[in-house]
Amino acid sequence: MLKEFKEFALKGNMIDLAVGVIIGGAFNSLVTSLVDNIIMPALSLITGKIDFTNLFIALDGQSYKTLSTAQKAGAPTINYGLFITGLINFLIMAFVIFMIVKGMNALRKPKNETPKPKTRICPFCKSEISTEATRCPHCTSHL
Repeated sequence: MLKEFKEFALKGNMIDLAVGVIIGGAFNSLVTSLVDNIIMPALSLITGKIDFTNLFIALDGQSYKTLSTAQKAGAPTINYGLFITGLINFLIMAFVIFMIVKGMNALRKPKNETPKPKTRICPFCKSEISTEATRCPHCTSHL
């Protein structure tokens, strides 16, 4: 069992996956910083300085000025502003990943595709004929 685990853990795909997860975590923090520090302030400027992090509903019926004030008071809250921030974060991350994959696909060399054959073999007389032929010119059979 230990030998099987060692083979599993040292497979190339497992190492690639581990590297991908680590890079993904670092990429996540980068995109989160981009959203929190650049995009959200610009978006709040466009929308009239709305601070998405302070958009919440206090479930205890009272009114609080900020989310941190409500949390300090121990009030249960629905933090839909944080959800909006997370959604924007996800959309930006998905777009950036799409652009990276698109760029990587453009860098790949196209595979040498074999050209479509222009001729085929007649099943009756075994002569070479055009792929568009409906009748063999040698044996006159219908194809």
